[in-house]
Amino acid sequence: MTEITRTPAASPVRDGAGRRVRLRAEGLTLAYGDRAVVRELDLDVPDGGITAVIGPNGCGKSTLLRAFGRLMKPTAGHVLLDGTPIHRIPTREVAERVGLLPQSPAAPEGLTVADLVARGRHPHQSWYRRWSSDDEAAVAEALRATGMYELAGRTLDELSGGQRQRAWIAMTLAQQTELLLLDEPTNHLDLAHQIEVLDLVRELHLSTGRTVVVVLHDLSLAARYADRLVAMKDGRVVAQGAPAEVLTEQLVQEVFGLSARVRHDEETGAPLVIPLSRHARTAADGA
Repeated sequence: MTEITRTPAASPVRDGAGRRVRLRAEGLTLAYGDRAVVRELDLDVPDGGITAVIGPNGCGKSTLLRAFGRLMKPTAGHVLLDGTPIHRIPTREVAERVGLLPQSPAAPEGLTVADLVARGRHPHQSWYRRWSSDDEAAVAEALRATGMYELAGRTLDELSGGQRQRAWIAMTLAQQTELLLLDEPTNHLDLAHQIEVLDLVRELHLSTGRTVVVVLHDLSLAARYADRLVAMKDGRVVAQGAPAEVLTEQLVQEVFGLSARVRHDEETGAPLVIPLSRHARTAADGA
């Protein structure tokens, strides 16, 4: 049997605070054709936390996540995974270490939840390694963790929006990676289902210690569920740190062009962003 050579693990990378960093961008520039979307970006993702990336539409959030998942090759700089440039690591090996759930994923019509989640085991398959009891156990564990075990036989078309998103997250969990990249997992969901999905993400993080990077639009929800926020504008990081440090009225105005009040949420302890309407701004200016 041919021996499989894996990419040698580099020495653990640490950030300025001494935290282990498994995923890092160094001087990263990403472009579509001649149009640069992310420009000379440096960013560390501390291990074992939830990092939420926020910013206006078109600022490069999703593009950055694609590069972190090895789906987009930089025009300059590097994405480092465990200290090694990610494009030097074989695709299958990356998929064993990084799970990526893109925006609005699509599946063939009539696909059942169980079949979808089983696709998460594809990186572990090869010509000499077929479906095994380990794969079966990984799928069952992912279904139970997301509360989808009883719905395994249903097709995706039969599910609510929140259930469907749980099924996709279960597929990503079945990969059994230590790094999860979630691109707007609450997209197109009503508020109740947004909370349901983000509660699930946090529960999975707390129970397994997985490192999560999630792109979110709702600033208050990002502050509530993430340990760390990364604010982007025009393809660059303009602020990063704990939610209370990043989410200020000045930053919301600078990054989003939005007048807002930022208050302390006594229920969650997180910053709460209250956008001001044009009427409220006019009244405040005249006071």
